[in-house]
Amino acid sequence: MNQATTGAVKKGTVTTHDVLLYIPNKIGYLRVITAVLSFFTMAGHPMLTAWLYGISCLLDALDGTMARKYDQCSRLGAVLDMITDRSTTSGLLCFLSIAYPRLCVVFQLLLGVDLSSHYMHMYSQLSAGSASHKSVSKESSKLLHLYYTRRDVLFCVCFFNETFYAGLYLAVFENHYTFGKWLVIISTPLYLFKQLTNVIQLQRAAMILASLDAKDANEKRARATKE
Repeated sequence: MNQATTGAVKKGTVTTHDVLLYIPNKIGYLRVITAVLSFFTMAGHPMLTAWLYGISCLLDALDGTMARKYDQCSRLGAVLDMITDRSTTSGLLCFLSIAYPRLCVVFQLLLGVDLSSHYMHMYSQLSAGSASHKSVSKESSKLLHLYYTRRDVLFCVCFFNETFYAGLYLAVFENHYTFGKWLVIISTPLYLFKQLTNVIQLQRAAMILASLDAKDANEKRARATKE
């Protein structure tokens, strides 16, 4: 029995307040705070923004570890983790759309695919009865199975996805242009891999939802026939 479970037994029933104060959820709140602060500094303080934004992204690797270590996995934590990821990236893409107006439509499309694929993926997984949006079988999708079940792969892909956008951000400022350009070049392969997973995730989620709808329709017809 781990420390978290032991503590829960001693304290009795776990309350809503207890869940709100889970260690991984506190980390999630800190991620939100640092991300919001980075939005305020984004226009004129590139290095401070890089630190704040970087901290928010790197803490993403810590909350899951703490959740498993202290047996504090929660629905709130899972949703908070995903929406923080999406909101943080969305905030940066909003800035990049202003900084690179010719690429605005490209950023809009990337953002749309990112948001829709993750929402549909989580919704389809929950609708299909999966305990977690990361529960992807190898038979369903080898690439998504690799992406979601290998923590090292997940971390590297997400890290370089954010590094790509961070490089574009730093390249806006003359003093950091060269550094930003190299970040973009280095991170491009895994950035493209991440965009591919988004597309596959969107397609797979659509198929899962459509199959569930077909199943429901057939069951409804079967009941109507019996009546």
